[in-house]
Amino acid sequence: MESAAFLQQRISENPEIGLLTGTGLGASGGSLSISETFAYEAIPHFPVSTVKSHAGRLLTGRFGDRPAMVMQGRFHLYEGYSPAEVTFPIRVMKALGVETLVLTNASGGLNPKFKPGDIMIIEDHINLTGDNPLIGPNTDDWGVRFPDMSEGYDRQLVRRVEGVCREIKINVRRGVYAGLKGPSLETPAEIRFLKIIGADAVGFSTVQEVIAGVHARMKVLGLSTITNVHHPDHPVPANVDDIIAVAESTAPVIDRIIRKVVADAGI
Repeated sequence: MESAAFLQQRISENPEIGLLTGTGLGASGGSLSISETFAYEAIPHFPVSTVKSHAGRLLTGRFGDRPAMVMQGRFHLYEGYSPAEVTFPIRVMKALGVETLVLTNASGGLNPKFKPGDIMIIEDHINLTGDNPLIGPNTDDWGVRFPDMSEGYDRQLVRRVEGVCREIKINVRRGVYAGLKGPSLETPAEIRFLKIIGADAVGFSTVQEVIAGVHARMKVLGLSTITNVHHPDHPVPANVDDIIAVAESTAPVIDRIIRKVVADAGI
């Protein structure tokens, strides 16, 4: 509440939409007409991003005529942050009035039909982090003790993104995202396991924030950039710089999708 109060005193209007960008995807909120910029370090109690390509800035402004905020960079369990710290920004967003949460990430592809540069709408996830931001005493004002996750990713938003992509002729995928703790990348045996249990993509983020967003009764949309595709029988070493480069190349496309989706009434 102190973090939210700090921002409340310094922003021109309360945001309705919150966008949290992932690795290499800071520009996926490029259409925001910026009113205010805050370094994470300047916000009381806010964690600080320590990962390359996570700028560590909070921007407020408008997507078209919709007040919004964009976080350029997130926090991860593998950085040593707790689930509560990873999801701290989601609680701040909710306190400021955000009702729709959009999350982007860079992920490895598991579905053999995918290729680097594809964009996948997350329709469900598998939480394999071994953690959950709701562990501990429940704050009833934030949400119910046992939030239903049968529609963690808002189906109406998923359909809207698909419609927008057809309209602007962008090929988009749908799939299940597996969230791991990281930071070590997956072994070939782990890739085989993830494919068997139904995952289409894998990464080290997103699931904690989605759980907190659903708990806070937000509508949630998740978009993954497929930066590389895993072939466990013919493994190729992953290069982090190459992963970031692919993510950065798709950020303007994701920005275009978000801009169009937000422009539609009712998001």
